[in-house]
Amino acid sequence: MSHANLMNNYFNPNSVYTEEDFRRRFRMRRHVFEHLLCDVQQVNPYFQQKRDIAGRPGFSPYQKVTVALRMMAYGSPAASMNETHGMSESTCLDTLEQFYDTIVQVYKDEYLREPNQEDLNRLLRKTEDPGFAGMIGSLDCMHLDWKTCPT
Repeated sequence: MSHANLMNNYFNPNSVYTEEDFRRRFRMRRHVFEHLLCDVQQVNPYFQQKRDIAGRPGFSPYQKVTVALRMMAYGSPAASMNETHGMSESTCLDTLEQFYDTIVQVYKDEYLREPNQEDLNRLLRKTEDPGFAGMIGSLDCMHLDWKTCPT
C-alpha cells in the first residue's frame, strides 16, 4: 500500500503532486530521481524488489530510495519513516547505509573527487564576485572580518 501511495502521489502520469511539488519535496527533479534509481538498481541488488519468505513483495526500489533521500535531505529519524512509508527503523538504517555505499561507488569518480587546478580556479573566480576572495580551504569563513557578527 505504501508503494501504491508513493506512485500515485509522485510517479504516475496523473500523479497527485506536480513536478514543482516533487522538486520541493525531493530536492531534485523527477527525471534526476529516476536516473539515480536506475543507477543504484543496476549496481546494488539490494535496490531491486524481492519477495519475502511468504512470497509477498518486499519494499520497492522507489520506497527504498525515497526513504534514504528523505532521511538525508531532512535529517528525518529512521523511526519516523514507519508512519509514512511502513518501513521499520532497522530497515531504514540498512537502506540508508546501502544507499550511501552505492552512491559513492557509482558517482565517486565523477562527482566525489578532489578538485583539480581547473576546478579550483573556477571556484575561486566564483567566490571573488560576492566578495569572498580566497574562500577555498576555509569553508567556515573565519578568516573574514564580520563587524556585525552576533557571537
